[in-house]
Amino acid sequence: MDRFRMIFQYFQSNSESVMNGICGLLALASVKMYTSFDFSCPCLPRYNMAYGLGIMFVPPIALFLCGLILNRQSVVMLEEWRRPQGRRKKDLAVIRYMCSSIMQRAMVAPVVWIIVTLLDGKCLICAFSGSVDPEKFAGFANTSLVQVQQLLAKVPCKDDELMRNNTSRKAVSRYLRCWSQALGWSILLILIIVTFLARWLRPCFDQATLLQARHWSNYIDIEQKIFEETCCEHSRLFAHKCILHFFESMQQEIKRHSFSLPREGEGTEEEEGLLQGVTHQDQVNKLLKMWYYEKPPLNVSQVTQR
Repeated sequence: MDRFRMIFQYFQSNSESVMNGICGLLALASVKMYTSFDFSCPCLPRYNMAYGLGIMFVPPIALFLCGLILNRQSVVMLEEWRRPQGRRKKDLAVIRYMCSSIMQRAMVAPVVWIIVTLLDGKCLICAFSGSVDPEKFAGFANTSLVQVQQLLAKVPCKDDELMRNNTSRKAVSRYLRCWSQALGWSILLILIIVTFLARWLRPCFDQATLLQARHWSNYIDIEQKIFEETCCEHSRLFAHKCILHFFESMQQEIKRHSFSLPREGEGTEEEEGLLQGVTHQDQVNKLLKMWYYEKPPLNVSQVTQR
């Protein structure tokens, strides 16, 4: 039990590292999902584009939402943004920093999915085979417009009887695959250049503001964790006291069945100290309301002087 508690405390104290690991796992999961996915283009003029673009962009949206759901800081950021002003000044720079870090982590898996689909080329071939100019390919010269559209729609289906040995199908497929891979490599190169410039140009900006935003974003996350832990501890002690008071009227029944209640005053001083004098439901509700609307100011000078 102590080992699990240490692991849990490690995850809580290293939430940024844990979120980086989760984003990496989501990216690997997106690659595994695509490679194990059975891609079957309908090869119909009206449905090819919807199917191809759907496979390319719908799973990234789901992966993006999963990244937001798994990131604990997204909830903390929304709470901080919606929280009333109270006794603490709300810093928009901290909220922007939290939002940017959340979005960057959540976008890793969707971008990996899109790049993998473009490098593979099946989605783009399925989606845009009907949009290719048939005049560029000799095999569609002596056919009507309707037949051309039907033949182009069947380009992704290499097992179809009409297109199995058609050289134009292979030419269209190679043409679209080249465009798809060129687009995928271009996106990957642009992302690498942007990341490189962001790393190297960051020291040119105001580092003090960046350090302040990072510090207070970590503080907000840690403060929320400590508050939740303190609330859980208070709830446990509060429930313990309530149960003891509930069974006070049944002491004779308990003694008859050889149960033992703690003696009066035994351990109560320590529990009362941990309860901090909050012993009524109305007091708890009032304090929770004050915490939300009037968070304490970030000033501990009086406490340190005491």
